[in-house]
Amino acid sequence: MLSSIFAAAFAFGASVVAQSSSSVVCVAGQCLQGSSNTSLGATLSASGISTEVLLLPGQYTSTTNPELLHELLTSSSAKLSPSAGFGNSSTGSSVALPLDIALQPGMAIYPQAFYSGQSSYSGLPTSPVENTTIPFTASSFALSGNVWAAVSAGSNSRVILWNSVPDVSQLPASASGSLSLLNLQSSTCSPACSGNGICSASGTCQCQSGFTGSSCESCSSGFFGPECQACPSGCTSCDDGISGTGRCLVPVVSNLPSSCNCINGECGANGQCTCINGWTSASNGTQCAACAAGFFLDTNGNCEICQLGCQQCADGTGDCITCASGFTQDGNDRTLCDAIPQTTSNGTTCPDGSYGAGSACAICSPLCTTCTGPNSNNCVICGSGTYKFNGSCVTTSSGGVCSGSNMIANNNKHECDTCGPKCTTCQISNFNVASTVNQAQCTGCLPGFVLSQGTCVTSCPSGTFLSPQDNLTCTACSSSCTSCAGSATTCLTCANNLLASNGQCVNSCPSNTFSSSGACISCHPDCATCSGASFNQCTSCNKALPVLTSGRCLATCSQNQYFDTTCASCSGAGPNSCLACSSSSQVLPNCTSGTSVVPSLGACLSELVLVSPSGTSSGTLPSGLSTPTTTTTTQRLQWWEILLMALGCAFIFVAFLYCWRRRARKQRAKDTAAFASAKALHKQSWRWRLARFGERLFGHNRSPQPESEEIALWKLRAAEEARHHKEMEKLIGAHEYSYSGSSRSPSPLPSLHPYKRRGSHDYSDANRLSAGSMYSQATGQVRSGPEPRQPVKSNPLTSRFSITTLGSSAPKKPNVLKRQLTPKPPTSAEAYATSVRQSPEPDSPYLITPANTGGSHNPFRK
Repeated sequence: MLSSIFAAAFAFGASVVAQSSSSVVCVAGQCLQGSSNTSLGATLSASGISTEVLLLPGQYTSTTNPELLHELLTSSSAKLSPSAGFGNSSTGSSVALPLDIALQPGMAIYPQAFYSGQSSYSGLPTSPVENTTIPFTASSFALSGNVWAAVSAGSNSRVILWNSVPDVSQLPASASGSLSLLNLQSSTCSPACSGNGICSASGTCQCQSGFTGSSCESCSSGFFGPECQACPSGCTSCDDGISGTGRCLVPVVSNLPSSCNCINGECGANGQCTCINGWTSASNGTQCAACAAGFFLDTNGNCEICQLGCQQCADGTGDCITCASGFTQDGNDRTLCDAIPQTTSNGTTCPDGSYGAGSACAICSPLCTTCTGPNSNNCVICGSGTYKFNGSCVTTSSGGVCSGSNMIANNNKHECDTCGPKCTTCQISNFNVASTVNQAQCTGCLPGFVLSQGTCVTSCPSGTFLSPQDNLTCTACSSSCTSCAGSATTCLTCANNLLASNGQCVNSCPSNTFSSSGACISCHPDCATCSGASFNQCTSCNKALPVLTSGRCLATCSQNQYFDTTCASCSGAGPNSCLACSSSSQVLPNCTSGTSVVPSLGACLSELVLVSPSGTSSGTLPSGLSTPTTTTTTQRLQWWEILLMALGCAFIFVAFLYCWRRRARKQRAKDTAAFASAKALHKQSWRWRLARFGERLFGHNRSPQPESEEIALWKLRAAEEARHHKEMEKLIGAHEYSYSGSSRSPSPLPSLHPYKRRGSHDYSDANRLSAGSMYSQATGQVRSGPEPRQPVKSNPLTSRFSITTLGSSAPKKPNVLKRQLTPKPPTSAEAYATSVRQSPEPDSPYLITPANTGGSHNPFRK
C-alpha cells in the first residue's frame, strides 16, 4: 500500500517551477534578494506592489518586519500561491493573519540541494508498512513537524530522520548511497502504534483490517491469529484473538427452534414449528412446549407414551389417571387399565385371540393378541413382533423403529414410544423382543444440539471434538491428547505433561511462542520472543520493529533519545552524528553574520539565497527590503485584565470613601471640641477616661460634677417658664399662646419638666372665647351661677428666680451672665389678659363677653 502511494506521489507529484534568477526570499523578520531556486513555501503578491516574495516556513503577523513584507501581508489584495505540500488553499487564495506557512503532514523531496528544483510531495500513508522499501533520488527533502522517516542507504544501514535535510551530503557516511524509504509516520500518537497500525496526523492509530485497540494491538471479535484472520464462515464463534487458533466453537445453526417460538421441534421455511413425537403447543402459545394427550413428562424432560389402554397419566410417574375406551381400572392396581373381556350375546367370555360376534366368538387378525373386531385396526393388544401405533399394530425395522414413524418399539408397553430428549430419530442396535427402550441411541438431534454417545447435548464434552464431516457427532481425541480440535490427532492439550504446539505434543515450546496452560501460545506479532501474549511483553524484537523499550518493540526511539544530548536526531552516538540540532535557532553549518535560521529546515537564509556582490546587481532593490516597520497595534484586553482593572477601580473608590469618612470624623471631633470650649466644659483627658473606666470596672459611681451658675440659672428659668405656660393654659383654655413678642431666645438646655411646646395643640374651634362656658358646652344647659375664676398673679411674667429677686441664700457672682435678664414688655394678648383680671365680674354667665372687649381692641377677634 505504501509503495503504491509513494510511487505515485514521487512520480506524479505536484511540481513547482524553479524561481527566477533574481527573487526575494523572506522569513519572519528578514528578507534577502538574490538568486535562488528554492521552491518550498508560498509566493506572496499584491496588486499595486510589483515585488513578489517567497515565504519560507514560519508564522507571519501584521507586525512582521521588514516593511516590504509588512505591506504585502497587510494589503487587502494580497494573494498567496503555496507550493506542493504547503497549505490547504488553492492558488490565488487570500491571506488571513496570522499566516502559518508549514508543510502538511508528509514528505517533500527535491532534486537539488537546499530545496531547489521541481518538488514532489506525498502525505502520510494510510496503512502500515510491511517489508516494503521505496527507492528514491533526492538531494534534499523536507519533513513536516511531528513526522519521522525511516530511510535505508544500504543493505544494513537504517537511519531515522526527524527533521528536514537541506543537503543529503551532510548525512553520515553510513547513510550515503542510494536511498530507500522504509517507513513514514507521525509521532503524535501516545502510546505509539503497534506494527499493525500507523499513526495519523490527528494523533490516532489507524488499524489494519481485523485489528483493534488504541494502539492496534489486538484482534477484533471474530478474528484470530497474528494477522487477525476472520473466523471460518460456518462458525458463530471461534477461538479468536491474536493468540487464537480459529477453531470453530459454535457452528452456524439454521432453523433454530427459538427462531419460531418453538422448544421441542424444527422450524420450517414458513415459520411453523413441527414438533417431535409426544409434544404439542402449550397453553401460553409456545409451540412444542407441553406433552400431547396420552403422553407424560418423565424425569429426563422427555414425553413418553402412557401405558396401554391409558388415556391420561401423571407426569413423572406415568400412573394412569383415565382409562381409554374398552379398558377399565385394575382392581388390585388402580394405576393400571385392563382390557374389558370379549363376550358373546349370551354372555360367554371369548378367549384371547377372539372376539364376540353375536352368539359366537370369532378369530382376531393374526396381528392381534386381543381384539374387538376382525381387522388389524381392531386390535386391543398387538401380537408378538407388532406394536400399537395410532390404533393399529405395526411392525418394526431391524433397529426397532416402528413402520411409518420415527418412534421406537417398547416391548414393555407393546406400543411405539418416543426417542430420548431432543432426539429427532433413534434406533436400537440388534433389536429383538427382549430389547428395552433404554437401549435406544439417538441418530438425529434438534438444531443446536450435537450427538455424544447416543444422546443429544449442547456441546461436545472434554476429550472429544466435533466432527467436521457432519458437524453433529462428537468424536473422541487420540490417546496422546487430552483435548483436540478438527481431528483426533490435532491436540490442544497433551497428556504426560507434554506441551501442545501447532497440534503436536512437544517437550518445550519453540521460538516466538510461550507456554501457558499446557500449550505453546504464539507471541504478539510485534515480538520476536516474549514472556506473554501482550504487545508489551516482548523480550526481543524483529528487524521491522528493532527498538525494545519497556517491553515494547518500536520502529524508532524518541526524537532526542540518544547518548549525546546536543543532538535532536542522529545516526549514532557522538556530536558528529547529528542529523538536526535540538534548538531551532541552530543549524549544523554556521550561519553568516546577519542572516536568520529558517525554522525546521536546518539551513540559514543566506544558504537559500545567493546575494549578488555590492555594485554588481543590474536591478534596483525594492524599497522597504531592510527597513523595519513601525506599526501601532491595539490588542483586545483579556478577561483577566478587565477583571484586574475593575478590582483596581473598586479599590480606589473604597480608599477614597475611607479617607472622606475619616476627614468627616476629624471635622466632627473638632467641632465638638470647639463647642465644649465655648461652653466651658471640661475636656475629657486620658486621665479622666482612665478614672471612668475604673469606676465602671469596680462599680463605683463618682459624685456628680457641680453645675456652673449659668447652667443652673437656665434650668431654673426653664422650669419657671413651664409653670407659667400651664397657668396661662388654665386661664385661656385651648387658645394659642405665642412667644412672638419675647426678645429672649429659648433655652439651649432641655427642660427639667416635660411639657407641650407651643403649637402642639389642635385649636379647631376658633371662637371658643366667645362661646358658652365649658359647663354649658358639656351639659347643654345654662350655668345658674357665675363661672369660677382661676387665681392669677398680678405680674405672671416676673420670676422669683430672676436675677433681681434671688434670695440671700444664692451666692452673688456679678458678671456671671453675658447679658442681663430684664423683664420683657408684655404682648398684646398678655396686656389684654391682665386687664380682664382687674375688671369686675360681668353679669353674663359667660366668662368673656363681647361688650367688655373694647371693640376692636380684643386681640382674639383679629
